[in-house]
Amino acid sequence: MMNPKYSTATQAVQCVKPGHRVFIHGSAATPAFLIQALQDRHNELNNVELVSITNIGDLNFDKPEYRKSFFFNSLFVSANTRNVANSINGDYVPVFLSQIPQLFRKKILPVDVALIQVSPPDRHGFCSLGTSVDIAKAAVEMAAFVVAQVNPKMPRTHGDGFVHVNKIDFLVPHESELPEIDYSTKTSDAIVQIGKNVASLIEDGATLQLGIGSIPDQVMQNLYSHKNLGIHTEMMSDGVIPLIQNGIINNSLKKLNIGRSVTGFMAGTRKLYDFVDDNPQIRVMDIAYVNDTSVIRQNPKATAINSAIEIDLTGQVCADSIGTYQFSGIGGQMDFIRGASLSEDGKPIIALPSTTSKGLSRIVPFLKEGAGVVTTRGHVHWVVTEYGIINLFGKNLKQRAKALIEIAHPDHREALDKSFYERFK
Repeated sequence: MMNPKYSTATQAVQCVKPGHRVFIHGSAATPAFLIQALQDRHNELNNVELVSITNIGDLNFDKPEYRKSFFFNSLFVSANTRNVANSINGDYVPVFLSQIPQLFRKKILPVDVALIQVSPPDRHGFCSLGTSVDIAKAAVEMAAFVVAQVNPKMPRTHGDGFVHVNKIDFLVPHESELPEIDYSTKTSDAIVQIGKNVASLIEDGATLQLGIGSIPDQVMQNLYSHKNLGIHTEMMSDGVIPLIQNGIINNSLKKLNIGRSVTGFMAGTRKLYDFVDDNPQIRVMDIAYVNDTSVIRQNPKATAINSAIEIDLTGQVCADSIGTYQFSGIGGQMDFIRGASLSEDGKPIIALPSTTSKGLSRIVPFLKEGAGVVTTRGHVHWVVTEYGIINLFGKNLKQRAKALIEIAHPDHREALDKSFYERFK
């Protein structure tokens, strides 16, 4: 093992030059200490492109003084990058999560510098990408320079996320708590009912993909009478812990990674990060593998649970934008909706509250002008709201519209009926 290059953050980010493309590790592994050191250099830099998926933490990429220095080219928009991604100083790349590693490996988006956060090196010199292997593995492989924030609070996870110190150009020791999200606190009566409705669709022996947010958390709270469930998901949160501990999730019937829960990244509380630390039951893997439809479909009863911003009466699902405003991203929704539909007895599910927080219907005659279609009406199957469960697969346009109106909020059904008759009279 070569002597690793320990450095301060200020020294390490000197490898970033004007015109560089810089990858930023995402989710709970967001290397805030390195990002702040890079932002401190804004007067020395220009035309630096930042690429990332979800970032978590107290970070601001949209300060006026950064505008000449950094361009945020988001691969998935998160709360702290939303303003800049929708401004002249940023943009969004529509891409399936499964294919982002291709952008790096095929040098469609060549990476000059990767800023990552890792666990301390073990006795063999291997650090772990910890909570987020996802697209980071490919970025680290392809980057000309790798700068790692070394944090003893980062769990050492099993799977694809080991990086030898020889691959890292600068190791920056910095201990800090990982950002935490508790999805169980963000709920409502509608979401509780949606959780029950979705759980009723899940069969014993199913392999689950659970998206981000409070709905998947509520679903998991309704699975305690189930048996022999498996996990093959792009994202994992705290809700899986008691299900694994109680043997409900045991991965015994999967065809791949038998006995192991597979994820691409995780975001939750410290309880989750401690649970996955050096836990051979959990594999955190390259998203090109996790989200590959040919992999997903091999597991039995693959059940994919994803959300939406709105769905039109023909079944088109918008999950990434509010009109032209980029809210999030395509992510892995289509990877799993398609993969689950091809699995033996699989179930692709779109679950959404019937209304927005302002009381507007999420089931609409037409998507907003400029809205992105993430899941097409050819891919959509099950749709769930707090008012019911429908399956659009095999239904014609009129049948779909009538079914969707039945699970819309009662206050909006009359207006949707009117739109139906105007369209199909």
